[in-house]
Amino acid sequence: MPTSVSDIRTADASRLIKRLCTHWAHKFEVRFDDSYGLVPFDATTLALLEADEDGLHVHVEAEDGERLARMQDVVAEHLQRMNRGEPLAIAWYASRA
Repeated sequence: MPTSVSDIRTADASRLIKRLCTHWAHKFEVRFDDSYGLVPFDATTLALLEADEDGLHVHVEAEDGERLARMQDVVAEHLQRMNRGEPLAIAWYASRA
């Protein structure tokens, strides 16, 4: 399945995971803690979020390239809305995994 990754520099990675996963918990069966979040949008589409000292690492997987591009936009838009302050620099690249 097509996958992409974005490494986002932010000091608020844990807070963003919590806010985003809490937001999506009303609609999806999310799992998260202070440094990890998993959002299964459906059987073939997911977002994995990980926080560390470098920032927030986001992995998006989808059944095809068109859906992947759409989910990149959805995840990026929601992260920007959940962030306070300066806009996040979100750039996607193809995953090597």
